Amino acid sequence: MDGEDELLTEGLADPGSSQEPLPISALAQYTYCPRRAALILLEGEWEDNEYTLRGARAHESVDLPEGLLREGVWVERALPLWSERLGLSGRADVVEFVEGVPYPVEYKVGRRWPRELARRAAEVQLCAQALCLEEMFDLSVPVGAIFSRTEGRRREVAFTPELRAATLATLEALRALLGQERLPPPAADARCKHCSLLAVCMPHLPQALKGLENGL
Repeated sequence: MDGEDELLTEGLADPGSSQEPLPISALAQYTYCPRRAALILLEGEWEDNEYTLRGARAHESVDLPEGLLREGVWVERALPLWSERLGLSGRADVVEFVEGVPYPVEYKVGRRWPRELARRAAEVQLCAQALCLEEMFDLSVPVGAIFSRTEGRRREVAFTPELRAATLATLEALRALLGQERLPPPAADARCKHCSLLAVCMPHLPQALKGLENGL
């Protein structure tokens, strides 16, 4: 997961906190759509569609909890991750240890989300993994990669101060969202087309009801 700086912002967990750890993947869900994240985490909603099933199958090929040595690089698959400081937990698809330094690799299937939004969500998720790795191994994790199975190649991601700050801000916003009593409003835009929770969210219903009211 991605790696943020030592910056601690208000609302984030600290080592003495009793807050339940949040799944690292929730940061990507929130970046994609706050309402989707709330439906999953608060309402326990989940529906599979073509894209979630393809993603699950893609992860099965790397989701093997065993280490192996490849070309002088130690590779760990499905490595458990956690950060007591940030209140995060999850698993990395792949972590390569290059001369002892962790190098997280996140696997993605395709571009069902709008390009820039998908890019940002994946970077935030990867950065959160790096932050966990930094705490776990007490080492700086400067870079990682996102592997696109569709394109068959990696894109390296540097964990810059800006990306680390954005990841921490996302985590803070997610915790604030989970403390609210109401779901955030639906996006009702291009994000909804391929969302597996489309039938649950009904993003266009509020606008449709408003139209009916105005027609009365």
